[in-house]
Amino acid sequence: MITKQKFIIQSLELNLFFLRIMKEHSIFLEAAFVCKDKNLIAQADAFKNEFTKLLSSAINLSDGVIPSRVLQGNEIVTKYTLEAEKATQFVSGVSIDSSITSRELSLSSNNSNKNICTLTDQVYKLNHHSIAATKMIAEFKIKLKNNVLCCNTFTTAYPLLIDHILREAIFFAKLLTRLQNGDEIDIRKDIIEQETFWNRIMSEHSFFIRGFLDPTEVELFDIANNFGKEFEVLRKEASDINKSSFDISTLTEHTLKSTTKLRDFKAQGTEGLLNCKIKSIILPLLGDHVLREANHYLNLLKSYTEV
Repeated sequence: MITKQKFIIQSLELNLFFLRIMKEHSIFLEAAFVCKDKNLIAQADAFKNEFTKLLSSAINLSDGVIPSRVLQGNEIVTKYTLEAEKATQFVSGVSIDSSITSRELSLSSNNSNKNICTLTDQVYKLNHHSIAATKMIAEFKIKLKNNVLCCNTFTTAYPLLIDHILREAIFFAKLLTRLQNGDEIDIRKDIIEQETFWNRIMSEHSFFIRGFLDPTEVELFDIANNFGKEFEVLRKEASDINKSSFDISTLTEHTLKSTTKLRDFKAQGTEGLLNCKIKSIILPLLGDHVLREANHYLNLLKSYTEV
């Protein structure tokens, strides 16, 4: 069974990262719908508001509790997040509560005297509500994907992108449910599952970037395309690791190097979007969003290699 301390830390770490991801999925979907689909726009906006409330609760519980390594890992927020939110609100018209980001930037670590029993109960309730909301948005994404594939709904979000954000929601709910059941998340045991999942995510990020670039951005197109192919190979290698003699530690080292390069590419891309130096149909917040996911993956990989 997981200790109360680990339950609190692992739960809050997951909530701080994934609740923002879920909130931003809602923003991206809302911005991608056409005018006739006012009902879908309203539903996406309602999800955005719900995840904003949950994230606010997670921030309240995390202050003075969350480890400094989490706050310094650039996966909760980055130096670009606040500006990216404001730029995205300006160009899309979708309202974004940036006070949440300011509060996250002000979070402190490991200096709290909060009662651990009370905090455990509060975190358990947060997990419960996060799982429920995430399952609801997953159902929304499933229905949306089916309607898009049947040509009953049009959106500027690729069908693969909808499937991509659906898988992230399912993964989040799965991890939180594991904690609720008293099972510790152990990167040593879960590294193959994590690498298989995140290598696919990194590959698809690269292909999405490729697809959202203006056709004249040939150099960036080629770089993104090459990253997509590289991480697809890494995904297959992670998926087949139990069927081969390839050492997981060796694969993780290769993946760490590749993810670092992709992270740097995403950081440069986010800066380019914010400075209006890249011709694309990429929302600035999407650039920061995929950057944070790369940082999250890097932190997972580093925690495995440092054990």
